Formats: sequence, C-alpha cells, structure tokens
Amino acid sequence: MPASNNEIERRRSAALVAIRNAHGTVEDAQGATLFVSHHLDELGDDYWIQHCGVAHPESQQVLNLLVLQSHWGDDDDDGIDHFDFTLPNAATNYLISVSFDEHGNVSGIAMES
Repeated sequence: MPASNNEIERRRSAALVAIRNAHGTVEDAQGATLFVSHHLDELGDDYWIQHCGVAHPESQQVLNLLVLQSHWGDDDDDGIDHFDFTLPNAATNYLISVSFDEHGNVSGIAMES
C-alpha cells in the first residue's frame, strides 16, 4: 500500500532534523559530517556563491540546501524505509541516506554514492 503524502512529508522533515542534529557528532563521522566536508572541499566557489551567497559557506548552510532525491523501501510496497538527500543542480553523485525503522523513527544516517 502506498504511503500517504502526510507520512512522506513527516519522514522528510524528520530526516532533515536528524541530519542537522547528527552533523558534527562522533557517531556521524561517516554520514552528514563527511558529506559536508567532502563537498566543501570538492565544489568550487561559484557553486557555493550561487546557492549560499558566499564562497565558503558554513556547514549548516550546506545542510540547508539538501533536497530530497528519492525515497524507497526494502521489502514492502510503501517505499518509505529510506530517504536520500543530495545537493541541488546535480552537483554530486553522493547522497545522505536516512533509514527508518518499522515504527517510522530515524534509525540511521549514512553517506552513499
């Protein structure tokens, strides 16, 4: 059964809050923290000026740019077990993937390619 738009939006919002809260923590070293540091080093000043208004944005500015690329499921039909976020304008092939448990709570954050 497909997920409702309300549940998709709830999970999208929860995922973004979890990403922001996890960033910079020891537990997130291979998740959003790595995603941000990698892209601050790899993308040129022009990209950051266009999207953030500065050549060297703060980490939170980068996180504020995240857009939902897709959501998908494991073994069920609802397609809301994982939400994948990336930067706008196809700037990267990397994603921040947020996983949800069977109760709809965030259970993990990882950087994927």
